[in-house]
Amino acid sequence: MPLAYIGLGANLGQPAEQVLQALAGLGNCGCVLAQSPLYRTAPLGEPGQPDYCNAACVIDTALTPQQLMGRLLDLERSAGRVRDGRRWAARRLDLDLLHYEGVTLDSPELRLPHPQIGLRNFVLAPLADVAPDLEIPGVGRVAEAAQALGRAGLQPW
Repeated sequence: MPLAYIGLGANLGQPAEQVLQALAGLGNCGCVLAQSPLYRTAPLGEPGQPDYCNAACVIDTALTPQQLMGRLLDLERSAGRVRDGRRWAARRLDLDLLHYEGVTLDSPELRLPHPQIGLRNFVLAPLADVAPDLEIPGVGRVAEAAQALGRAGLQPW
């Protein structure tokens, strides 16, 4: 089965608890093979938001990328996330399908690999914890990309 790499984040409610619940919920999407430690990061976007709790995981899944993305959106809704069109707003749960083994995709519903993956240390650092040797098209080896971005603003949760 292919491997899928997922970024997790939350900054409303009980962020760490919500991220851990989402990790448990991902067991319904496949087998969670590895999960990163939790990181505290400053929010992007709207001022005045609380810090984020971020993590990454890798799952072995039989779901297609589109099916998996649907399940991620279901988990977000179950956690109380409301998508209102605002980017980088505070949220109870954010699940991003970062990379799906062997798939490059650019559709209105889903882009793989995630278009911002190589620009954010709060994505790459946790991803490097679970998949340092992963090669992502357009980004390169995850550990090297994470090192290039540095760890400024990342703290253990």
